[in-house]
Amino acid sequence: MATITHDLVLLGPPGAGKGTQARWVVEALGIPQISTGDMLRAARQAGTPLGRQADVYMSAGRLVPDEVVVGLVSERLREADCARGFLLDGFPRTIPQAEALDAELARHGRKLRTVVALEVDDETLVRRLSGRRTCAACNRIWHLEFDPPPAVDACTCGGTLQQRDDDKEATIRNRLRVYHEQTAPLLAYYERQGVLRRVDGSGTADEVRRRVAEAVGGR
Repeated sequence: MATITHDLVLLGPPGAGKGTQARWVVEALGIPQISTGDMLRAARQAGTPLGRQADVYMSAGRLVPDEVVVGLVSERLREADCARGFLLDGFPRTIPQAEALDAELARHGRKLRTVVALEVDDETLVRRLSGRRTCAACNRIWHLEFDPPPAVDACTCGGTLQQRDDDKEATIRNRLRVYHEQTAPLLAYYERQGVLRRVDGSGTADEVRRRVAEAVGGR
């Protein structure tokens, strides 16, 4: 009997809650979460051949080319803990990356089971992200609307609250624009394959979790 694998991809814009949802998915299914950002940093630190290639680009503040990222992902998917499946977070980002992933899986007689796309409207995402404040002393993160601090500019520890550059509205809107430009073709690509599951990412984490569970378990 063929072994059932859970080969999953999680897509979603900044602030959609991918990290929260990924944590319970990998725990429930007993599969690893694979983040390309974490892989790039680890390979760079370990000084592997691909890590050294990535370092050249990362040190110069440039995007790491597809062939390097794809190579790292391919190596990672061959590790023993991926035998029962994996959850990819942050990859693929482009059609060439998606095609390379499909080719790599096909070489091992596998293919993606489900691609979950968390969907949240831009204005909700801007509100979620721009309301965050970080304590300069203890690094606690507050939210002016959903988890308000004792004062607009002060943490319970007495530290000053700051808004990170990444959480400023202009930066958020630019990140969302880039996401939509990159991801729209990917959604169409996976929709044609019949593996795309669009999930409403609004509401509480538990509400979204139930929708994701239905999407993952519904195949």
